[in-house]
Amino acid sequence: MRIVTTLKSIRWKITRAGLRQVVKRAARRVLINHAFEDANGHSYRWLHSDIETFMASVEADVSALRPQATLDALPSFGTQLMVEFATYTISAGRVLTNLGVPAEVTRQLVSDLGWDIYRRLLGLTSAPVRMMTRDPGRRIRWTIRMLLWFPFGAHGAPGYAVETSRDGDDILTHFTHCPPQTLARRLSEQEGDPEILEVFRKSWCTFDWPGADLIADDGHRGHYRRTRTLSHGDSVCDMCWIARSAQQ
Repeated sequence: MRIVTTLKSIRWKITRAGLRQVVKRAARRVLINHAFEDANGHSYRWLHSDIETFMASVEADVSALRPQATLDALPSFGTQLMVEFATYTISAGRVLTNLGVPAEVTRQLVSDLGWDIYRRLLGLTSAPVRMMTRDPGRRIRWTIRMLLWFPFGAHGAPGYAVETSRDGDDILTHFTHCPPQTLARRLSEQEGDPEILEVFRKSWCTFDWPGADLIADDGHRGHYRRTRTLSHGDSVCDMCWIARSAQQ
């Protein structure tokens, strides 16, 4: 038991060190290029020292949030990893707000930070499938099945709860429980701050549309559809990953 605990501790130390670097590099790419506006309406841009200060504040807030994430109660490492990412999303939004950044700008910046990370990780994950087949439908189906194994394994609440089916060549993934969303909603309600959930919704819940197009990689949009969303208060994320045959 002690050996297992030690191995888990080592795994998380390595994982968190990697996550810090991933988030820091994204912050350097995204925030250094954003034009901010001060109270007098003057435009300014962050220096590298500002980004270092931002990252230090995010790290401190993530450490404070982590006990509320209850990672040990989650059923898989993949689920824990996604919730760990969610703490960074929540903390980035809180830190930007504390720095006086307007809510609309904060939402967009956190979304841009998240997308910078998401597209790189998704591109890396889907690369083997995209090399094996040029058919966009197969690329989507094979990649989604792989992602449903890791990190979105359907272990049921308090992990991910998802029903998967096919509609012709399209693949349906109906999520009824999403641990990152659950964390954001719980913190939003506990702290009486709807912006926590809104920042999460404007980032995590907007990536699937461009993400599906990235996976298909056929030069077209429209590979994803969703009419209901958990973070919007619905009972399900009714995701449809739309295959577009290479022959069409």
